[in-house]
Amino acid sequence: MEARRISHRIFAPKTWKHWLLLTFMGLIASIGIALLSYVATSPSFALSWQAWVAIFVAISVFLFNALTTLSTEIIFLGGAAVLFVSGILNEQDAFAGFSNSGMITVAVLYIVVTGLSQTGGLNWISQRVLGLPQGHNAALLRLMTPVMGMSAFLNNTPVVAMFIPIVTDWSRKLRISPSKLMIPLSYAAIFGGMCTLIGTSTNLVVNGLLISTTNLPGLKLFDLAVVGLPCAIAGSIYLFLTHRWLLPSRKPVISEADDVRQYTVEMMVSQDSPLTGDSIEAAGLRHLPGLYLVEIVRDQMIIPAVSPKEVLRDGDRLVFIGMIDSIVDLNRLRGLQPATDEVFKLDTPRSERCLIEAVVSNTSAMVGKTIREGKFRTQYNAVVLAVARNGERLPGKIGSIRLQPGDTLLLEANANFLSQQRISRDFYLVNGIPDSEPLRHEKAPLAIAILGAMVFLATIGWMTMLKAAVLASVVMLLTGCCSSVRALRNIEWSVLLVIGAALSIGKALESTGAAGAIASSLIDFSGNNPWLALAIIYGLTNLLTETITNNAAAALVFPIALALSQDLDVSFMPFVIAMMIGASASFSTPIGYQTNLMVYGPGGYRFTDFMRVGIPLNLLFWLITIGLTPIFFPF
Repeated sequence: MEARRISHRIFAPKTWKHWLLLTFMGLIASIGIALLSYVATSPSFALSWQAWVAIFVAISVFLFNALTTLSTEIIFLGGAAVLFVSGILNEQDAFAGFSNSGMITVAVLYIVVTGLSQTGGLNWISQRVLGLPQGHNAALLRLMTPVMGMSAFLNNTPVVAMFIPIVTDWSRKLRISPSKLMIPLSYAAIFGGMCTLIGTSTNLVVNGLLISTTNLPGLKLFDLAVVGLPCAIAGSIYLFLTHRWLLPSRKPVISEADDVRQYTVEMMVSQDSPLTGDSIEAAGLRHLPGLYLVEIVRDQMIIPAVSPKEVLRDGDRLVFIGMIDSIVDLNRLRGLQPATDEVFKLDTPRSERCLIEAVVSNTSAMVGKTIREGKFRTQYNAVVLAVARNGERLPGKIGSIRLQPGDTLLLEANANFLSQQRISRDFYLVNGIPDSEPLRHEKAPLAIAILGAMVFLATIGWMTMLKAAVLASVVMLLTGCCSSVRALRNIEWSVLLVIGAALSIGKALESTGAAGAIASSLIDFSGNNPWLALAIIYGLTNLLTETITNNAAAALVFPIALALSQDLDVSFMPFVIAMMIGASASFSTPIGYQTNLMVYGPGGYRFTDFMRVGIPLNLLFWLITIGLTPIFFPF
């Protein structure tokens, strides 16, 4: 019965979009089965049982990801475990993926990004680079343009790692679901990477093979742009035209309906604040979702119904009503501080504090007293930043609010407050708010400088990307830009497990000869037609890069393409360009490219989301590459 319900849920589409997706998947599956049938019947196709098991595991991993609700890391680890237990992979190969430099680079970059996040450096980048555009199309343009530009000259992985938390926060401010922006973020990095020789490591690998195995000169920095740039432009236009229908709204944006608690909080513009002289709109105080600026108290004057053009001054006291997430964002803005000076009287340094919600019980000694009368800070070593009471606006300063049972308090305190007060009779409920530590704004310039140095060292070749990232992460920790506890907590372990297991499965396809045999058999289909041979080389490289690493796919196809060009007596250069583009253009699966895997969790995606958006994009790039390459690089 349960199997029947699962089958019905998977194969019973309810809208035309589901029918279209199912039909498209069926078409692709039919083509794949036909190709596999042709390959399997080819005289040159003779595989060991190990190779057949590797193919079966790879196909099963795809199907389980597409058709079940099991977590991606469990599916990939299960596939790698089958290959290891069966003896197809030895210990070294089975665990090689987990020591792969690419995977370790991703892990270390999470620490670098944590340093940027904890110092407010990410907020600065978001405000200066992305701004606050109006509408989804404008947001895509503001996001994809700088990402493509950066990825043309920098490694894609750190670019995407840096932008993921920025885009997560940015999507909340714009009231756009993160799933509408995360796939474009990854694809934009891929688009930019295929425009220059240094855009991806794959381009450098293929160029190195070209120089070492042939008498042809290597490619110059921008030689690839004549094909890569048109592909990038076409891909961007495709996303602009189709995002409304193809990109899912997987995670809802924050709305007033998400949280019935409406806090009243008072913030003050600090002395010499960077916000001084900015209007309310320019300071970004009108675009925090679920937050309303009630009034400004300036000296003895109250300014109600605040205009977005109102200019902020030092010492202004801003009274807000809003939800907890927006209050947290407000507390992290540079240049604003809680209006109560009690936060500066706590024993614990601000960098070691967090925000906590506590509901006052009817047995609390604070009931009936104002926060000041009850000496809340002295009693609990915590400061009340805001109070929520049935959605009401509570007039007056925080210290003059008289507490009632059921009031929800937003506190700034040491994390020990949670363990000390969880069983206290003074509170019904005590709950910590994740990622709410006060930012270390004074270290933001240092964190941005460390990031710039990392990028510079990796770009000019003084260090590998891994070494530069390790150095940057160590400096972030030593200089106090981030704490070690927060750094370890921010590492996306599920992403790393999937990357490691996917590399192990790719290694099995390569080492058992399965990938090579499939490639050789498909090449036989091209005959003496160089255009058809070029199309097959691109398609083969693209297919392999969706299942094994892009570098491995390019290295595997390179000798086959070289032999094919020699047999046809044509120039090898069109095939080199096709391999470079084909190895980078991984859009149809989250496992085909590291950046796809990195946005998979933050975007809340399913495996089929990438197929729906990516398969037409794969076909589009295939047509453009095959059409343009022989024009600029004749046979």
